Amino acid sequence: MKNTAPDINTYIADFPEHVQAILQQVRATIHKAAPEATEDIKYAIPTFVLNGNLVHFAAFKSHIGFYPTPTGIEEFEKELSVYKQGKGSVQFPLDQPMPLDLITRIVKYRVKQNAEKKKK
Repeated sequence: MKNTAPDINTYIADFPEHVQAILQQVRATIHKAAPEATEDIKYAIPTFVLNGNLVHFAAFKSHIGFYPTPTGIEEFEKELSVYKQGKGSVQFPLDQPMPLDLITRIVKYRVKQNAEKKKK
């Protein structure tokens, strides 16, 4: 699905209702884990920014793509091993509950990582 939304609300509105609900759930989870982060659209997908790109997420036909960078994947490698992965991405199937606790911990890890990077 080609999505060229100008903001996250528009991006989410482009999907079926059940997918919108999941996307809003992921979005709220990221907000709660990184309340200072701002929202943007980068690479045509929702992005949270705090001292640089924090995480991205996107909807696909059968999964939610979550992009916490390769370091975010490596840090939680064991827990993420049950999901299909790419170099800096993981696929959470739409027909399973979203691992919101895991997403929270990954986002907090990325906040800490970006803050340390900023200090340098």
